Amino acid sequence: MKKILCALLTLCLLVPAALADETLTMNWETVVPTLEAANVTGQFYTFDEIAIKIWVPDGMAPVELSEEDKANGYIGYFMPDDQSAQMAIVYVNTNGASLEEYAQYLASEGDVTEVETGTVNGLPFVSYQYPAKDSLNVTFATEAGYLLEVSCAPLSVENAELVWTAVISSIQNAE
Repeated sequence: MKKILCALLTLCLLVPAALADETLTMNWETVVPTLEAANVTGQFYTFDEIAIKIWVPDGMAPVELSEEDKANGYIGYFMPDDQSAQMAIVYVNTNGASLEEYAQYLASEGDVTEVETGTVNGLPFVSYQYPAKDSLNVTFATEAGYLLEVSCAPLSVENAELVWTAVISSIQNAE
């Protein structure tokens, strides 16, 4: 049943993308019914320094960041007790690189796949998969000239697509 729900969620997300000239469009309201049907719960975390909130599934606890992590741009990191998954939120100064420039850079890299552009809750993004780390990454440009990247892993476990799609679909401006 969970695989069917995951497939339905994927179809719900891909149909609008197919109709919009290959631009992926995601929003939180579309995902909520699928999460409820699959009995997947979580809560929103707000990152005040960037005025963004992100849904984090239950079981993923915040990990305390070291000073080195913070110096490397990490503003959030979540992991279950068994360390079987991870979600990182990184805020990086790219000297004003645009999303288009970042997408071109990613497309030229040999170690990333499935580079796509789109919007989530009205925010433009670039997404890609990083097979060596079994991760899905979504990047947003900010007005301050930084890139905000959310990385979710692993992709290869059961229900990962459902959970990570929900995380990505939840990213929105904090109210």
